[in-house]
Amino acid sequence: MDVPKQITCVDCGQPAYRLTYPPEDGWELGDYVAYRCSGCNDRWDLIVNEEDAADQMPTAPTIADEARRILESRIEEIRKKDSE
Repeated sequence: MDVPKQITCVDCGQPAYRLTYPPEDGWELGDYVAYRCSGCNDRWDLIVNEEDAADQMPTAPTIADEARRILESRIEEIRKKDSE
């Protein structure tokens, strides 16, 4: 999941930049992310939550996703033939 490098400060409306480096394994739900406002110098500590994950754009299907879809459709075809 991606976490933005910049957000908008709620207090002054100026850009706030991420202070926290991305984890090696990527961001996960429950991770803390710190931002510092360039205008008022406030610090914002946010927690990555399910809403952030839902806001992510869907990724293109991988080869594994395509293979899974093909296998599931073939299994469904076999089950239909067996039930006849």
